[in-house]
Formats: sequence, C-alpha cells, structure tokens
Amino acid sequence: MSTFVPRIALLSVSDKAGLLHLARTLAEQGCRILSTGGTCSTLREGGLDVEEISQYTSAPEMFNGRVKTIHPKIAGGILARRDVDHDEMVQYEVSGIDLVVVNLYPFEAAIVDPSNTIEEITEQIDIGGPSLIRAAAKNHKDVLVVVDPSDYSELIERCEKGTIDLDYRSAMAAKAFRHTAAYDAIISNYLSKDALPEKLTLTFNKHSDLRYGENPHQVAAFYTNTSERAGSMGSIEQLQGRELSYNNLADTDAAIRCISLFTESACAIVKHGNPCGLAIADSPQQAYEIAFDCDPTSAFGGVIAFNRNVDKATVEKIIGNQFLDVLIAPSFAEDALEAMQQRKRVRVLATGELIGSSPKTMEICQVHGGLLVQSADAIQNELQEFDVVSNRQPGEEELKDLAFAWKVAMLVKSNAIVYARDQMTIGIGAGQMNRVLSARIARIRAQEENLLHGKVVMASDALFPFRDSIDTAAEAGITAVIQPGGSIRDDEVIQAANEHDIAMIFTGIRHFRH
Repeated sequence: MSTFVPRIALLSVSDKAGLLHLARTLAEQGCRILSTGGTCSTLREGGLDVEEISQYTSAPEMFNGRVKTIHPKIAGGILARRDVDHDEMVQYEVSGIDLVVVNLYPFEAAIVDPSNTIEEITEQIDIGGPSLIRAAAKNHKDVLVVVDPSDYSELIERCEKGTIDLDYRSAMAAKAFRHTAAYDAIISNYLSKDALPEKLTLTFNKHSDLRYGENPHQVAAFYTNTSERAGSMGSIEQLQGRELSYNNLADTDAAIRCISLFTESACAIVKHGNPCGLAIADSPQQAYEIAFDCDPTSAFGGVIAFNRNVDKATVEKIIGNQFLDVLIAPSFAEDALEAMQQRKRVRVLATGELIGSSPKTMEICQVHGGLLVQSADAIQNELQEFDVVSNRQPGEEELKDLAFAWKVAMLVKSNAIVYARDQMTIGIGAGQMNRVLSARIARIRAQEENLLHGKVVMASDALFPFRDSIDTAAEAGITAVIQPGGSIRDDEVIQAANEHDIAMIFTGIRHFRH
C-alpha cells in the first residue's frame, strides 16, 4: 500500500493530550477504533464508540493490566504483510490494524518522584507498548505508527486528505524506534549500578534548532539530557532577547558552572568559555562592578552570570556600562526585567535555584570514532587538607583568596593561572601551551588594569614543572601560591618560593580542564 486511510486503529496512550480530537477524526473517516482500559474509558466518556481490546481478542486483561495487548490477533494484525500474508490472515481471522497510536508509561516521571517506591517505579516499565510500537514501525510498509501527541495535527490533516504515504510512514517509523530506544535507555540507566557500563546508551531531547554552530557554515541544535536537574542548562528559561546561538550556549554553560561554585553572592563574566572576571561581594551589583573592573576589555560582548536574584539597580549598572550578549541569574525582579527592555536583543535567562556539579554526574566528550566519558570534576577535600610547603605560612586573608582563586582555576582552560586579591580575579592566563606563558598573561592583564597591589595570590590548576613560573610570579608581587604539587622538581619550586618569601600550598589534587 503506498497511500491509505486507516480502517482499523489501535489507540493506547498514557498521555491523553489531543486524544479525543484525533479519535473523533478517525471515527468520522469510518475507522474502527480498538483501545485499552484507561484510553478506552476516556474515549467512551467523550462519546465515542470504541471496542476494548479484551472484547476484540476474547482474552481478558490479566495481572492487574500487565498483560492486555500481547495477543496474536493484535500482533498479527500489526505485523501481517498485506501482500504476502493475506491467506493466513483469513485462515486465523486476523484483521489488519493500519494505525497504531501509542505512548508509553511515564517511567521517567516516576523515577524523579521521590515518593515512589521501587515497586511503583517498576510497574511503570511498559512492556506491551514498546512491542506494539516496534511491530508497527517494522511493518511501516502497511502500518502507520504515531508516538507523539504533537504529531496528531499532521495525522488528522493527512487522514482528511488521504495522504498517509510511504515516506510519511517511514519517517514516523524512524521516530518510533528512536522513542523506544530512548525509553529502554532510561530504564537501563536507572537499573544500572555501573557508571561505565560495557555499552553506553545516551538519550537527549531536542530543545531547539540553532541558526548555526560555532561558525555559519556548521549546522547545529541544542539537546537536553532527559534527567537534567533544575539549575542547569536543560532547565534555563529565556525571558527575552534574540534566539541563543551555539556559542552563547557554550559560554552560558561555562558561566553557570562558575557561579555555582560559590555560596556567597558572586558574578562571573565569561568570554569564549573562560571567565575574564569573577568576584564575590555583598550584593550582585557590587560583585558585577568588581568583576567588570578585572578586565573591562574582555568583558565587552560577554556573558554575565549571577547566583542571586538580580535587581533593577544591577541591571541599570550593567546596561550603562557595557555591551553584553547574555545575562543569567536564578531570577530577576520585575522592574529589573522592565529595565532590560532598553536592550531588547540581549538574551536574559533564568536558571532557577542553582545546584553545584556532582562528582556522580558523567561528562562526555566526542572524539573521532568514539566518546571520552568521565565523572564530573569537583572540589574534593583539598581546601581542608592542604599542605603548607613553604617556610612562610599564609595569612588568613591570603588563605581566603587562595581558596577563591583555586575554585576559579578549576574552571579556566588549561594551562590555567589565576591571580586574585580580595575575593576577585585580577588576572587570568588560560589555554596556553606552557604554564609560564599563562602566568605572564595573567600578570599582563593585572598590570594593564593597575590591579597589582596589596597581597595578590596565584592559583595554578596543575603542578609547576620548573621554578620559572614562581620567579615570574615574584616579579609581579605575588605573596602566596596554591598548586597541586607533584613535580620531580618540587624542591626547586619550593626553594624559589622561599627565596621570594612566598607562601605556598600543595593541594595534592589537579584540576585540568581541556
């Protein structure tokens, strides 16, 4: 059959959205409708003449609904090839089912509801539904399968016009297999105790198409994790502005990671995946002013993120101060959003309550021919169990700034060097091929903004292989350093620190970020 109008349809859905409208259209087209318990009740309450599956098969639903559609008359009606199996269909009194509309038990919703027991969650593993979907998708030459209520409007239009052609059935079959594959993957991941199983199946939902990727000649889309938590990229709400680009989203992710590390009021300004200014202060406005002063040049066109509600005064300070692409916060005051209307093209994003990264979260990077998978990086206990390896002990304020700089360095692309003072970054060297160059860049940025005064500390995301970076830091006036340690030349590095009267902390933990 190249094109057909359904004569027999099977409807069995958990999500009842749009169901009555679809069923009425099918009935008006003279389609016989078969259905299961809950769906059947909904349709009958809507005034439709529906035949329950148990009537059709002469077999009752069993085991509290665990068995209801697994029957030869159902499976045969879907899988039978009309041009090959006709004689057997007649022999066994199997009628061809032309349309299968099924969506599955809400297993994903069940696992995120903390009130559900394991037994209740297990009952939300659908067995019959995936079998119906896969059977219909396999036999799409003769059968149409629909799994998504958002597709009902096109189905209705095609029924009315008689344009349910093979290309359409093939496309819907592909979507159906993606649907069941994702469903099985969610169940598998829930049941699995192994963070790195022998087979890794990932499920993501398309959030939106993007105008292009990193560059205009690249196609792109944004997909969200099916189990993503609040306060993450998957839960952001855009309140105003132009559509988000690929680069906007990448920088937004980096900004959210930055501000999620701090419990104090913080502001991060991000460009090209790296913070160019980050500060802690008593209020969002004050934190922004300090973060901006860290590197006003790089802040132009950046992504600005807060971990507190943003008020009107902060917005007015920002829009009077600089051009920006994206503004992010857990929430915004109403008058703050009204003030942002002066910059209607700026993308304003609300994250909801922010939640810091968890080491249990897995991070994935695609490489040619495969994936790299690792647990997410996070501060361990290194800020409580560090070793002071220098002759001079760091002072209380230096310790606070060292802890601050260490957190920032974790989020800067390696090789990462962070200069900090008074809970603000004053110079950042990122993504260089050697650590000395990163240290020089951090020093240059601090000098250009005239920020090299007072007790300035330095953080390095990884060990110093030679003493040269310490000598460079001493020339810049650095008074304390935090780094992992572990170099074969640690003694030389410590000696350099002692020569320059620099306090030095070893954390024993590295935080590379490639």
